[in-house]
Amino acid sequence: MRRYEIADKQWTKIADLFPSSKGKRGGQWRDHREMMNGMFWVLCSGAPWRDLPERYGSWQTVYDRFRRYRISGFFDRILERLLLKLNEQGRIDFDLWQVDSTTIRAHKSAAGAGLKRGPKPDRESQLIMR
Repeated sequence: MRRYEIADKQWTKIADLFPSSKGKRGGQWRDHREMMNGMFWVLCSGAPWRDLPERYGSWQTVYDRFRRYRISGFFDRILERLLLKLNEQGRIDFDLWQVDSTTIRAHKSAAGAGLKRGPKPDRESQLIMR
């Protein structure tokens, strides 16, 4: 098994969620597992879709399937099934939550530090103004 690919044990938990292409008219669908492995490769590696290795098929096909699954809510159904199984096994504690906070420093000009201001008044004029 290659990096980022679904193991046999993992695949058996979700395989029945995928539509069957047997007995239907039209072209033969690419293997669902192969498509998922291609999606995971792109998502985990951070590479552009066009850099998808040829072993997963055409990058356009993998991307189109990913987009279709995302829009239809298919990924949500997979996640729901996996969460239900984990909950049945008592492996989820809903009282625990993880919050991730990321801090990014803003450039000094974001706070107005880079703005041009007029000349500073001299000490004498400051005393007069008081």
